This record gives sequence, C-alpha cells and structure tokens, in this order.
Amino acid sequence: MGRKSNKGSERRKSKGGKVTDAAQLARKILNFLDNNFGQEYNSKQITEKLDIRDAINKAAVEPILTKLVSGGTISKNPRNYYSSTKEPEFIEGEVDYVNPRFAFITPDAKYKIEEDILIKEADLKHALDGDRVRVMVYPSKGKTGRVEGRVLEILSRVRDEFVGRVEISPRFAFVVPDFKKMHQDIFVHKGDLDGAEHNQKVVIKLTEWREDDKNPTGKVIRVLGTAGEHEVEIHSIMAEFGLPFEYPAEVEAEAEAISDEIKASDIKDRRDFRDIPTFTIDPADAKDFDDAISYRKLENGNYEIGVHIADVTHYVKLRTKLEKEAYERATSVYLVDRTIPMLPERLSNGLCSLRPNEDKLTFSCVFELDENADVLSHWIGRTVIHSDRRFAYEEAQENMDKEAGDYYQELIHLNGLAKKIRKTRFDKGAVNFETVEVKFQLDEKGKPLGLMVKERKDIHKMIEEFMLLANKTVAEFIFNKNKGADTFVYRTHDHPDLDRLGTFANFAKKFGHEVKIDDEQKVSKALNKLLDEIQGKPEQNVLEQLAIRSMAKAIYTTEPKGHFGLAFKHYTHFTSPIRRYPDMMVHRLLQLYLDAGKSPQSEDYEDKCIHSSEREKRAANAERASIKYKQVEYMSLAEAKDYEGIVAGVTEWGVFVEITETKCEGMIRVQDMDDDYYEFDEKNMRLIGSKNKKMITLGDKVMVRVTNTDIDRRTIDLEFADNEPGRQRKRK
Repeated sequence: MGRKSNKGSERRKSKGGKVTDAAQLARKILNFLDNNFGQEYNSKQITEKLDIRDAINKAAVEPILTKLVSGGTISKNPRNYYSSTKEPEFIEGEVDYVNPRFAFITPDAKYKIEEDILIKEADLKHALDGDRVRVMVYPSKGKTGRVEGRVLEILSRVRDEFVGRVEISPRFAFVVPDFKKMHQDIFVHKGDLDGAEHNQKVVIKLTEWREDDKNPTGKVIRVLGTAGEHEVEIHSIMAEFGLPFEYPAEVEAEAEAISDEIKASDIKDRRDFRDIPTFTIDPADAKDFDDAISYRKLENGNYEIGVHIADVTHYVKLRTKLEKEAYERATSVYLVDRTIPMLPERLSNGLCSLRPNEDKLTFSCVFELDENADVLSHWIGRTVIHSDRRFAYEEAQENMDKEAGDYYQELIHLNGLAKKIRKTRFDKGAVNFETVEVKFQLDEKGKPLGLMVKERKDIHKMIEEFMLLANKTVAEFIFNKNKGADTFVYRTHDHPDLDRLGTFANFAKKFGHEVKIDDEQKVSKALNKLLDEIQGKPEQNVLEQLAIRSMAKAIYTTEPKGHFGLAFKHYTHFTSPIRRYPDMMVHRLLQLYLDAGKSPQSEDYEDKCIHSSEREKRAANAERASIKYKQVEYMSLAEAKDYEGIVAGVTEWGVFVEITETKCEGMIRVQDMDDDYYEFDEKNMRLIGSKNKKMITLGDKVMVRVTNTDIDRRTIDLEFADNEPGRQRKRK
C-alpha cells in the first residue's frame, strides 16, 4: 500500500536562500529506511547516509523522525535507532549473476512478478548463478528505478563444483573458474591441490565460504591436465556442466545382464512387420538407430507407412538402476567430438539399436496414406521388425538423385509424400526454422583441420516429416481418448510474446528486412517470409539465431497445450527413446492407455518433465560450449588473413562480428578502436565516431582480422582490417 503525503508541508529558506521542503525530506528519509528494511540507524547515521549538509536540513532530521514514528511509518528502539515498519515482500527465485557488481533474481512463476529483482553484490549472501534463493524485496524502488532486494537465504546450490585453471604462488594458490558467471576466484590451501600444478585444469569443490570472506575456499577433486589440450578442454566442458564421465559399475552390470534373446513370449502380442520392406536412415557415424521406416503399397492403391521406434522400455524396467540413471541423465549429449549417451552402449548401440538384418522389438505408429499424403487411418502399438538396410543420409540422397540403388523407388515416393505433408503443415502456420549447423573435421588428437556448414537435403527433411507426423499422431490420440484429462507428456511451444517479436523485428530492420508482426494471426507467415528472404545471405545465421531466441522455449509438460512452431494442437516426443527420457515416459503411458489402464496422478510426471527440460537446456549449453571451443581453436590455427564478416551486435563496450566463412563470432573492443572516440547510440544500436562521424551499425559488412584467441574464456578478439592491401598485424 502507498503512503499518504503530508499535506501541511513546510517550506523554509536557509541563510543561503536554499528552500527546505520538510515533506520532501521526510519522503527521502522514509525511502532510505524502506530500502534498507531490517537495518537500524540513528539520526546522525541517517544524516550522513543521505548526505545532508546544510544546517536547516540537519536540524529538521530529528523532528521529522519523531513525526514519522508517531505516524507509525517507522519505529524507534530504546537506543534511539530507527527502522522501517513497512511490510516487506518475500519471494523465492533463481539467481542470474550477470556481472561482478550485481545479479538478478528471476521470481518463481507462482508470484506472477514480471520484473526480475536487482540484487547488489553485497546483498547476495554469497549466492551463485543458478542458485535458488529466498529474497526480501524492498518496499520501494531503489536508485536504479528497478525493484531491488536482498538475499536472506540460499535454499539450494545448483553447483558446488567448478572447472578452472590453477594459479600457484609461493604462499597460496587460486583456481580461476572457466564459468563466466562465477565471478570469484577460489582459494586453495597448498595441501588441497591434489598434486595439481600451475596452469593445469582442475575440478574444484567448494568447501567453505565464510560470511566475511570475499573468496570461497575449495579443494581440488580431479586434475584434468594441462590447459589447452583437446581432451583436457573437453573434459573441462563436461565437468563445467556436470556431465557424467562414466556409468556407475552397477548400472553397467545391470545392462550387461540383459539377455539379447527375443523369446516367443516377447513377440506373442506384437504386430509382425518382419516381412515388410524396412530401413533406417541416420548420420554416417551414428551407432544408435532408434527409428526405422517401413513401406508397402496396399491392394486398395493406398500406401502403408510404418514409423518404428526402438522399444526401450521393454528392456529398461521401472525401479531399476538403469531407469534411475536414464532419468538422471534425461538426454544424450552431443559434444563436438563425442556422444555422452543416456543409456549404456549395451543398450544404445546394441539391444535397442535397430541394426540391419536383426529382429528388433519396436513401438510403432503405422499410417495409411493416399496419393495426396492425407492420413486415412493410423494404428499404434508394439511390433517386431527386421531392418533390411542401414542407410547413411548421403547414401539415401544419392539413390534418390541418381534414381538407382537399393530402395530408390520407395525413397523417391516417400520423399514425395513427405513434401506434401510438409506443405500442409506450413499452410497451417508452421514456422520454417532452418538453423545453420557447423561441423568440424578433427584429426586423431582432436585438432580442427576443417570446418563445414551442414547441409539439410531432402532426405533429412523426409525423415523429419515422418517423425513429426508420428509424434503428433500419438499426442492427439491420447488427448482425444479422454479430452485431455489423462496424464501424458506433451512437448509444447507457446505463442511468442509480441513485444519480444517487436524487438526482433526492429533488429531485422537494421539488416534491411521488414517483419510485420502487428497481427498475431499472421506472425508465422511474416517469420517464414523473412526466413525465406535471408537464405544464403551473410545475415542468415545471425537472424535465425535471434528469431529463435525471441520465441518461447519448447518444454516438456503434462499440460495439453499446443506447439506454435510446428502449428500442431498437440505434440509429444515418441520417436527417440534411446536418447531422450521423455520418450520413455511417453511409451509407458501410451501402453498403459492401450491396455485400458487408469490415468496416474500428473504431479510426479510434471516434476519429471521439469527435470527433463532442465537437462535438455544443460545439454544444449554444453554442446554450444564445445562448438565455441573448437571455433576459437580453429581460428587460432587458421590462416592470418582478412575475413569478411557481418556486424551481429553492438554494445557500449564493443562490436560483435560473425565471420561469414567460418560462422565464428568475435568482438572488436571499443577501447582498441584507436582511429576515433566512439559513442554508443543505444536507440539505433550503433557506434558513432565523434570526429569522423563514422557509423558502425547492425548488419554492416566489414573486413576483420583475428588479433587474439583465448581458449579458457572461449573468446576471439578482432580488429577492423586496414584498407591497405597486404598489411597484416601479428596475432598475440
């Protein structure tokens, strides 16, 4: 509640002619005490804190304090110390520790507070990025104009282990964390180094952080090796994101104990597809084949297309160590040089992998389609298949292109059907996100020899389309059984926030593209028009990434909401149970309902959905970190030359440039731009030279060269290339 102002305020002139407004001074004192709720100050301290220097205002402090006490807005203790009586607000939320000076707290959704709460470093109580905390929100806004607060309690630490580089001096040692949002070095006693040497990468566990200590104390628990070596840096990324290095021995033993024999009882109640032409299509280096396609023409002239998915839950039973480990990992993680699988190799590459020329147990969604690719009917259930052929994407595409080779006719027809399904999907409002993916060619030691942009061809889109169709069909089947009342795991994607889209539209305009998002019903159409326009242009990657960031994030939930990006009323993940835990939940619930079982309570599944969404986010961040590491290393080894780039971001401290040839992003620091003094024009997102009036703005095509690379921080420093041909500056 707001407080009434004193109507009878007095205004007096001091000897110097300065007007003293008692009401204004009272508000100033009250705001100070409100903003320092829980703290007590005497009148002298209040005078000093508010920098009150003239005699009349100093003299007015005591009477104003007395009046505020009598009014009940502040209290006075027996020692003549004053404090606010305003009722504070207490919330819980997550820390986003943006820089060493302050952090933001994102309140839990239940509070329905849209604005994040600013917490100064001194008021964080040693909370770290990602921690869950309880916060006292100040009754009024601070000097920043934002809602401010103070951490009262750390409810849970998101991590107490960090990766960093050891720095050893004669008397003590520190670990400098790799994690950019860990802003304090960690002190290590010499006896707690576990043999780590200067400049080695280590995993360190926090052991103590006393209230008055600026830095936490830790103990080295794992020595990774010398900073800069490939295996060390990849292990650093794994440790940084809390990714597992190996399976517990008991989990491996449980996996090895599973029989690979398919018994008659295993297939008794399954639909048999072993005589129907079936094949898998995956990346050339894949080993876990969790989906297969079957194809046959029916006597009525229509086509039966089967989407067959590895029946992982036949092998991974509830309440086993395997199940617990799969849930904990929740997803496979694909780093630049390796896969960290959700399931042990015995399952992921063996029992569950739909390898050719082997009988395999599957869960299937089978469609009857006509020549227009309209779905006339579908069937969902457990099956047994026998894959006739294992295709790499490149092989299958080549067979289609040449109209020759194994199953080329089936592939060509499947591709034609997929294109019709895809057109229908886009006609209904799906958004055509086609992000640029970078792949590295590595030598045996992990050194990057080359970099290429992955090309999405018809064969990739064909497989994707049938997987989408299966996922959609399963979700709609369960929803329609009981009008959404049955507990199920959905994959949802909210409609975008129009304000955020407006910001993106303004950004795109800087690149010369018009995006009309004033009509919510036509957002998809406007985005697709833009995404078509930028195909093959230098700004494609920048704008695609920004478009995705301006969207809501897709999540797992038991709420039967829709998927905006795909334009589906209901959608789930059914097709990748070898590498995603939510698909395993979907398989179990699906079979439960096919067996006419009773719907379980949703709370437990909702908790598992939240966990799976968080693990998915962790995996994506780790994958990006590994790619960024290789990009930095690649540019450190690349030819010293001028590169064409595009200005992808402008801030007061620097210009971000994406190098067109390599898709690597680096920064030119304003402090290094010595040809002029540049001022930041925030409204127009540009820098302007104060003398030469040169403007650097979003979308500018520029020539740059690399001046420094830092693998620890995964950064690339750039400078604008001189116009003088052949002039090169040596890298640091």
